[in-house]
Amino acid sequence: MKGRGVRSHTRGNKGCGQILQHGFVILSLGLLFSWVLWSYTCGDRKGDRPLPRPLLQLHMPRSDGLTNQTPKVNNPKVSPASAIKDPGFSADEWDRMLKLVHWGGPDRQITTANTSTSPDHSAFVINDLKGSYYVGEELHVTIVAKDFTKTPKSYGGDFFQAKVYSDKKASVFGELLDHQNGTYSARFTLPWAGLASVAVRLIHSSEAVQVLRRHRSTYPDSVYFYGFYVGNNPQGARVEERVVCNIKWEGVVLKSAQEDCCCEYQNAHIGLTWQCRKPQTLPCSALVYHSMGGYTNHMTALEKVLMDSQHVNRWLKGDSRLIRVMASNATIGSRESCKPGLPTPIPSGFYMNNVWTSFVCAARHFAEDDTTQCLKDKHIYIMGDSTSRQWFDYLIQAVPTLKRMNLHSENQVGPLMAVDVQNNIDLHYRSHGLPLRCLKAPVVSLHYMSNEIDDMAGGPHTVIIFNMWAHFTSFPLSYYANRVSQVRRAVVALLRRAPETKVIIKSANTGYKDIYGSDWFSMQLDRILREAFRGVGVYILDVWQMTACHYNTEDIHPAPMIIKNEIDILLSFICPK
Repeated sequence: MKGRGVRSHTRGNKGCGQILQHGFVILSLGLLFSWVLWSYTCGDRKGDRPLPRPLLQLHMPRSDGLTNQTPKVNNPKVSPASAIKDPGFSADEWDRMLKLVHWGGPDRQITTANTSTSPDHSAFVINDLKGSYYVGEELHVTIVAKDFTKTPKSYGGDFFQAKVYSDKKASVFGELLDHQNGTYSARFTLPWAGLASVAVRLIHSSEAVQVLRRHRSTYPDSVYFYGFYVGNNPQGARVEERVVCNIKWEGVVLKSAQEDCCCEYQNAHIGLTWQCRKPQTLPCSALVYHSMGGYTNHMTALEKVLMDSQHVNRWLKGDSRLIRVMASNATIGSRESCKPGLPTPIPSGFYMNNVWTSFVCAARHFAEDDTTQCLKDKHIYIMGDSTSRQWFDYLIQAVPTLKRMNLHSENQVGPLMAVDVQNNIDLHYRSHGLPLRCLKAPVVSLHYMSNEIDDMAGGPHTVIIFNMWAHFTSFPLSYYANRVSQVRRAVVALLRRAPETKVIIKSANTGYKDIYGSDWFSMQLDRILREAFRGVGVYILDVWQMTACHYNTEDIHPAPMIIKNEIDILLSFICPK
């Protein structure tokens, strides 16, 4: 018994010793970890220069439970490549978007413009033209693409647009199908009674589309901007220094002889960085103004030919036979109340005597009193580019009691504001932020749109209208997708906390035809935007078809008669029947 007791006592001392030893190790590791953490967060980090003053607003990260957010980058100098390339969507979503923007093209190297699609030799024919049709019936057309040697093309990828029109200032957009063999089908719904004709336009040959694709991927910095630094130089004199600026993203490089060339301005909330070359004498914190810089032309001699006026935006010669359409009782399109989530069919509507009839929903046309009544007790926030600013300007004219306030801001950038005290209406406009091709404006006025939405309470009296495309056409698709994902995250959070808020997205419109802003670029961005917001609970107002099929010469800023029709649909979304 005695020996057993001794042995038991020996085992007990050994167990206590192990516990004390383990505790000491844990305590030591804890102290070491605390010292390392303090050194990183509070101590001096030799070799690290202080980060420049953040650009735009700084927002604390929010915890809204959403996934697929862009990684937050704390130090732009050591940003991982994944944070720069991340489109902001899940792998499945991004794959789906890439499929939507996939575009066929030449199966061989193009060495001469003679092998590109010729608008003079390509033609279209109406399939099985009947003596008469009834309203609501379909018309089918075949397009045959030929090159400048009159040889039929054997591959697809041409960017055509087609419409049916009449002399009653009537027109309707057509749906095109690329058979990837040099032939294309166009389908039209015939929406009005009377005589009509077909028109087909070659926007870009498949060879020109290849040029666009190459330049977007190879020269994403072909559009650049200026940053203006203001302050006192070392001699004490007040100076202003102008430098080149751009987004910080894969492929966008600010070339400089200096190794440490740039000032970087990161928005802490969304993790995106704006970069400028360092000014000669002033510090990075002296950035005050932003403006459009210019364009860098990298086109070869052949590419310049493929993108010139003889090859781009040309009407085809084709079947000139008239189409006779008889009246019928057919109902075309949806006549349900305008509500979120409705699809955009082709056609989405048609013009007759310059008045657009929507096939999306039961849109109506608003007189002056109706417009005022619809907007009564509303807080309306419009954000985007100059095409959405047209809506701001139009509404001020449409509601005479709305009075524009002079906020002494740059008109292209905002903020802009108009108020109607009598009817309790306040109307706001602000650009979508960087990148923005604009006149010289204060940097602090350029707010990222997602941050603006994050700061809104929302509610049944709030209407948010936005668009974003025209200033993103030359940049990588992944950058645009990232920006869209940030806005979607903000909209989802807004609708979660204030589900009665109306959120309306204005689609892209046609009008661009050059290497820096082609309609082909715009169409791809528009597809990404629509897919991103599918099922989110927003209204998508299609203006692409409205601008593509109108008889007016296309303009990136549509004519007032087109804007009037766009506003009627907007008001129908805000005040459905």
